[in-house]
Amino acid sequence: MKRLHVASITLTGIGCLATAGSALAQAPTVVMSGLDNPRGLAFSPNGALYVTEAGRGGRGPCVVAGTGETRCFGNTGAITRLWMGTQSRVVEGLESHALPDGSSASGPNDISFQGTGGAYITMGLGGGPEFKDALGAKYAGTVIHMAASGKWKVVADVLRHEVDENPAGGPVDSNPFGILAEPGERLVADAGSNALLRVATNGRIETVAVFPPLSNPTRFGPPFIESVPTAVARGADGDFYVGQLTGFPFVQGLANIYRVSPGQVPELYCAGGFKAIMDLAFAPDGSLYVVENATGPFPPPPPFAPNSGRLSRVSPGCSSVETVLDGLDRPTAVALGADGAIYVTNHGVTPGMGEVLMIAP
Repeated sequence: MKRLHVASITLTGIGCLATAGSALAQAPTVVMSGLDNPRGLAFSPNGALYVTEAGRGGRGPCVVAGTGETRCFGNTGAITRLWMGTQSRVVEGLESHALPDGSSASGPNDISFQGTGGAYITMGLGGGPEFKDALGAKYAGTVIHMAASGKWKVVADVLRHEVDENPAGGPVDSNPFGILAEPGERLVADAGSNALLRVATNGRIETVAVFPPLSNPTRFGPPFIESVPTAVARGADGDFYVGQLTGFPFVQGLANIYRVSPGQVPELYCAGGFKAIMDLAFAPDGSLYVVENATGPFPPPPPFAPNSGRLSRVSPGCSSVETVLDGLDRPTAVALGADGAIYVTNHGVTPGMGEVLMIAP
């Protein structure tokens, strides 16, 4: 997003969780806890569940961002694994910046595995080179590769692509968010540049699609609203599906899901009906699970009110949308287990309180 960064809008007990109809046979179970601003979820080939922790910032430098917020830097980001019932951090010391209280962090954003060769992770930023330099960050705005050993290295500089190409125009702003790792390439939803990017094996980046601003249907805020793509998933038809957060004033029902075919302009798959999409995951039957960070009108209540997050199931073709789980506190990610269980984050913008919930099949 070009003016108001994802880091500052989504990242400023299990609430009152509710289900729709008979969607769930039982209440969700907490399987991971004590997480710092949990972001992405992914299963490794051996069935372990990984979650990225955006961290809690640190002692600084502290910088006033373009949104007017103070962001404090620290090496508190992490990658945490759940394996055979045991939760453990496999990588620590990754870059993070957050509000002074450690909330609403930006750091390791999303994770995706490609075969047994390890995982690819987006490192968030939410600004341009000047902001990165002021924080003292080295790796923000990049994609890193994590080997099975936990060692990692930078494989692509997404911020540099934004500086060089700026595909959507406007202020230079990069915030690599959602990632999908596939053989020979990685797809990245850059929430800062409003673009879907392809990262080749050699680190070369090209723009796959740009998501245009939306007309503001209200009298509040600017005439046009930033698109802000946050998630990318591959459909059974071979196309990419991209979820949209949108920018200020975060109008309920304005966010869309796009279908992106190579070489073509993005087309609407689910036109509206959402507010703040953070992640997507396809089920074997072709239905699509959608996580919204928050729901509800603005104003009031506040645009990202606690305990207003939602997990939905979209039927194939987007013929219907069913609420699976309501009342989540700023959820950020969803993943489907091989056994049909659904995993979703909770308390996603809070240090030390983040959780992963499991919904049994």
